[in-house]
Amino acid sequence: MDRLRGYILSHFTILFFSIFIPLFAIASVIFLIKLATYTAVIQVSLGEMGMLYLFILPELLFYTLPVTFLIAAALALHRLSSDNEMIAIFSLGITPRFVLRTLRTPALLLSLLLVFDFFVMFPHATTLSTNFLRLKQSEAKFNLSASEFGHAFGDWLLYIGKANKDQSYGDVFLFHKKEGEELLVGAQKATVQNQGGVLTLKLEEGKGFAYTDEKLSQMNFKEAAINNLLTTDLRTYHTPINFWLDPERRERKIKMFITDILLALFPIISLYFIGAVGIVHERHQKGHLYLSLFVAILLYYTAVLGLQNLLRFYTVPVVLGLFLLFSYWLYRTKVAVRF
Repeated sequence: MDRLRGYILSHFTILFFSIFIPLFAIASVIFLIKLATYTAVIQVSLGEMGMLYLFILPELLFYTLPVTFLIAAALALHRLSSDNEMIAIFSLGITPRFVLRTLRTPALLLSLLLVFDFFVMFPHATTLSTNFLRLKQSEAKFNLSASEFGHAFGDWLLYIGKANKDQSYGDVFLFHKKEGEELLVGAQKATVQNQGGVLTLKLEEGKGFAYTDEKLSQMNFKEAAINNLLTTDLRTYHTPINFWLDPERRERKIKMFITDILLALFPIISLYFIGAVGIVHERHQKGHLYLSLFVAILLYYTAVLGLQNLLRFYTVPVVLGLFLLFSYWLYRTKVAVRF
């Protein structure tokens, strides 16, 4: 039995990776094209693009693994049926239930992995990605250039005389006015540094003047720094439960949770359907395998997305129950009564 179980799983594994790799590559290209659109708004280096890709990796895996499992498992059983190996297995007194029990372990492990992916990994990756993009957008808003117009740097008005090739600035002047006092700072050179969301304007070789109605003060300096905290609304959460229960964008999270839990459980509840369309007798049955898989995936995803607004959380038991009952009925009528 162990050898037979390993033989069936070896066929499934080969098909699984042969389907998953190209499907994952296509999905990656689509998401990378989407990420490339961000460069129209923000400047992203190659390393930062790779980091953004890592952030969307849990989402990529979540939407490709369930479909890959269904197709690979059904094709593995259908290939064994086409080679008459299933007939030989059943002639030895082994039932179709043994075949489904063999696939039950990888299906259960995959469903648990998908639940962990969407419930734990997805909130973390989404928060990191959103915060990174918001920080980059805040930096993009602060785009210094040499011109006759000034810039706002926090509470300071900033004028830049020229921009150097080493990303520094020359002939820099800053002006700040508060009640009873005005400040004027001039420097020969300035550079902008971003450290954890804090922009620092580093000044070199300059003078500062502070004057009121009573006195005028002057200060010479070799180096000085003026900080400006970026106004970035960063997301925070402590546990995945905090993320899912957070009232912010609650309606979207409810729909996301319903969709994700149904997709995560798809491998384990599709076993009867896999057996029904994969186990066939080539002489007496025309499986229509590819059409059956396409229709099943289409109907399942349509039900998942279409019933959310109507049934809310009841969508989960309704869709799971209907799909499981239909799959079992199909398995009983096509496989169990014949083999």
